[in-house]
Amino acid sequence: MADTQVTFRDLGLSDEVVSAVASAGYEKPTPIQEKAIPYVLMGRDVLGCAQTGTGKTASFTLPMIDVLSAGRAKARMPRSLIIAPTRELAAQVADNFVKYGKNTRLTMALLIGGVSFDEQESKLDRGVDVLIATPGRLLDHFERGKVLLTDVKILVIDEADRMLDMGFIPDVERIVSLLPTIRQTLFFSATMAPEIRRLADKFLMNPKEVSVAPPASPAETVAQHLIRCSTKDKRAALRSLLASETVDSALIFCNRKRDIGVLHRSLQRHGYDAVQLHGDMSQPARMETLQKFKNGEARMVVCSDVAARGLDIKGLSHVFNFDVPSHAEDYVHRIGRTGRAGMSGRAFTLATPEDSKLLAAVERLIGKKIPVLDLAGVAAPSVEEEVEEAGDKRRRGGRGRARKSDDKPADKPAVQAEEAAAPAEQPKKRGDRRRSEKPAEPEAVSEAPKREPSLTGGGVVERFPDRDGGRRGRGRRDRDDDGPRVTGFGDEVPAFLLRPVPKKATG
Repeated sequence: MADTQVTFRDLGLSDEVVSAVASAGYEKPTPIQEKAIPYVLMGRDVLGCAQTGTGKTASFTLPMIDVLSAGRAKARMPRSLIIAPTRELAAQVADNFVKYGKNTRLTMALLIGGVSFDEQESKLDRGVDVLIATPGRLLDHFERGKVLLTDVKILVIDEADRMLDMGFIPDVERIVSLLPTIRQTLFFSATMAPEIRRLADKFLMNPKEVSVAPPASPAETVAQHLIRCSTKDKRAALRSLLASETVDSALIFCNRKRDIGVLHRSLQRHGYDAVQLHGDMSQPARMETLQKFKNGEARMVVCSDVAARGLDIKGLSHVFNFDVPSHAEDYVHRIGRTGRAGMSGRAFTLATPEDSKLLAAVERLIGKKIPVLDLAGVAAPSVEEEVEEAGDKRRRGGRGRARKSDDKPADKPAVQAEEAAAPAEQPKKRGDRRRSEKPAEPEAVSEAPKREPSLTGGGVVERFPDRDGGRRGRGRRDRDDDGPRVTGFGDEVPAFLLRPVPKKATG
């Protein structure tokens, strides 16, 4: 248990930084800040693991401001680099530097996608002390020759587990290979999976490990609830929750982008002031959406996991998981958007019978069962409904639309009896009418060729009957042992096309 009497000044931060922190409304450091800041000031590599919403960002931004205060940046050669997985998280880190570094003369550049290169390049040309970037945009600038990484003294890899989930690790490895070998590396993650630990061993040198909470544990300030419902009742259950709860502001998470648009339109039709946010939106549209939400112009954001990290919105009262997350770790990050900085929050998860495995993975990760809440007007699915939905999922391979409620499979014995009583009817195929008008085919046709006298003289010719006993199909070509047959003339083959057979020599 951290000493509650410890202040930011006791951690060794400068007066300028302490003053900026106090003006932002913070008086005491969080446990992760209290443990990490002294080691960062000492120049040690740090491996930090703490649940989301505990102040990890400030645990490296505050000491970095002090460390970088002495020195001057060169053109296109940043002195420190912070890599973040998403644009929103990178923008949040940039806001922290603006807020806490207002009493210093440090310069900063934010390199994210969806923004013009020209403005970013002009900042790099002037030289920056702190470079905050997403992996893809940073490599774009590097390949253009607009940034050099040979003068980086401090490297921060933030939300490393999210980097792993989004497939950015190859880009991060390439970026690290471009940096000086002698540097200070700060590695922060909300979860510490074995893959993350292997990456930490690769990037860090004799790190000081700082962990203030069990890996992937949700904050105690968040009240969690589970709503069991059928697939067709999910939107009704969500509206019932919104009507029964006092929602000041809320994030509503969906797994798929197409579901975000459907749910967003549904909420708007029912009179809710909701906006949507997902990765396919342009950066200006994403920033405009977030600004509307922060300004109170919209109470709800229907979003994907792009908003699960990097959104630090004061007073966020609720988080709704319209879908159980596909990755259990994302559950911790989603509900961690509320209950931040010691405030209380509420999180609700809607689970259908198809979500049983995903839900079990979440509860196994957090180490406890999520309390089930009976919602008025929304009945939990019956055993028959659970079996039906599970069968639907197997039939459609886990994807596609759910079966309509009135589209239930018929009783199997009844179907069999009906099929037995009804005459067998083969499905009609193209050309059946033409075939039905044909005369009956002979049962058997001898394959022996007919020997006829040649009309052109000189022996006899052989006529080879069709193997099917009638006319050959249009365009069909058959072969026999003696070569190609004549096709396309039916039974009236011109004499000049008939092949003569030489007469046998006689005595």
